[in-house]
Formats: sequence, structure tokens, C-alpha cells
Amino acid sequence: MNIGQAAQASGITAKMIRYYESIGLLAAPPRTEAGYRVYTVSDVQRLRFIKRSRDLGFSLDRIAQLLALWKDKGRRSADVKDLARQYIEELDQDIRKLQSIRAELERLASCCHGDSRPECPILEELAS
Repeated sequence: MNIGQAAQASGITAKMIRYYESIGLLAAPPRTEAGYRVYTVSDVQRLRFIKRSRDLGFSLDRIAQLLALWKDKGRRSADVKDLARQYIEELDQDIRKLQSIRAELERLASCCHGDSRPECPILEELAS
């Protein structure tokens, strides 16, 4: 199939497919005599794997690790689980940070009168 068909089948744009090829997440496919890329069902499956991993927020580096583990039939599932657990811990840290930021913004917003006066505790706090 050509790049447009692979894009449609995988849910990834042709531009992103070319990008994934350029960074090595997807091997460069063979080309026709006219220079068009030719993708296989296996390539589309790999692209779907990448898309699902991106949808879950995995970084490109982690996706490369996951792809290597997926390809390695002798892998230990514990290695995959460890990678997922590391990511979960990072997500938990991000959630705590975002909750803290939200609480601070909520505090600042509650201090603001939100009327026609020019005084604004939010701006004063940001400037301090």
C-alpha cells in the first residue's frame, strides 16, 4: 500500500509516518521504480502500535523501547511492566504538580474581587 493508504489504515498522517521513518521508529519501506513508498500490513500494525502508545502519552524514546520489547519474543514481561510503572510514577508526579498549581491559582482567583477596580491580587502576586 502507498503512504496515503498506510496513513488511513493506521490513523497517522503521512507527514508523521515520514517523521517516524526519519527517527527510526519505522524502517524505511522499499520503493517502487517511480520512488513511491510501499508499506506492508506489518508496517501498518507497527504504526498502530506507535499511535496507541502516543495516545497514552509515551515519549518517542519509550516507544522505541516498547517496540524493541514487542519485537523481542524472548523478552520478560517484567521489563515491559517496569517501563509502564516508571511512566506511571512520572504521571503521578505530574498530577501532583498540576494539582498544586491549580490550588495556588484557585487561591489567587478567590482573592481577586473581579470587579472594575484596577487592583488585582493575582497580578500583584505574579509581580512579587
